Amino acid sequence: MHSLIVVSHPLPDSLTAAVARQVGAGLAQGGHSFEIADLAAEGFDPRFTSNDVAVHLKQAHVDPVVAAEQARIGRADALVLVYPVYWWSFPALLKGWIDRVFINGWSYEEMPDGRIIRKLGHLPIHLVAIGGADLRTYARHGYFGAMRTQIEHGIFGYCGAPVRGSDLLVPGETRDAADMLEAGARIGRAIFAQPPSAQAA
Repeated sequence: MHSLIVVSHPLPDSLTAAVARQVGAGLAQGGHSFEIADLAAEGFDPRFTSNDVAVHLKQAHVDPVVAAEQARIGRADALVLVYPVYWWSFPALLKGWIDRVFINGWSYEEMPDGRIIRKLGHLPIHLVAIGGADLRTYARHGYFGAMRTQIEHGIFGYCGAPVRGSDLLVPGETRDAADMLEAGARIGRAIFAQPPSAQAA
C-alpha cells in the first residue's frame, strides 16, 4: 500500500517536517511505500487565480501543476497531511493546495440539478496537526472541535473522503519533541493496520 504525505512548513528542519518523515518511517516499518510532498520545498503556488475560477466553472483546462498533484493523490491508497496549526487552522500554503487541487469535477461534482456527487470515497485521510498550545487550551476554547468541523466535515466530508485519523500533537508536561516524533511513527504504523474492508468503507 502507498501513502502520499503532504507537509506544509517553510523550514525543512522543522518539527513538522521531522514528524512527516517519522510517519513515513512508520509506514516503511509495515512494509508500505510513501512519497513526501513538501509543498514549500517544491514551490507550490497556493494562489487561487482567475484560471482556477474558470476551471471551477468548467470553462478552462486544469493547470498542469494541479493535474500533477491530482495524479500523485490518485496513486495513493491514503493521504496524510502533516502541518503546524496557524491561527487555529491550516497554514495558507496547505489551504491553497486544497483550494486548487480538490476541485469541482475531480474531488466532487456539482450537478445541474444542485446535487453534489462526492468522488473521493476511496481515499482515506489522516490529519496530523502540530500545535503550539496545550490540550487544555484547545479544549477550553473549543479550537480542536472547530478545526475538526472545518477540515473533516467542511472539506473532506464534502468530497466523501473518510477521515480515518485526526491527531493533534501538542507540547505538554511530558511531551517533548522526541514524544512527538514517536507519535508520528506510531501514526504511520497504524495507517494500514485496519482491515481492508474497514478502510474501504
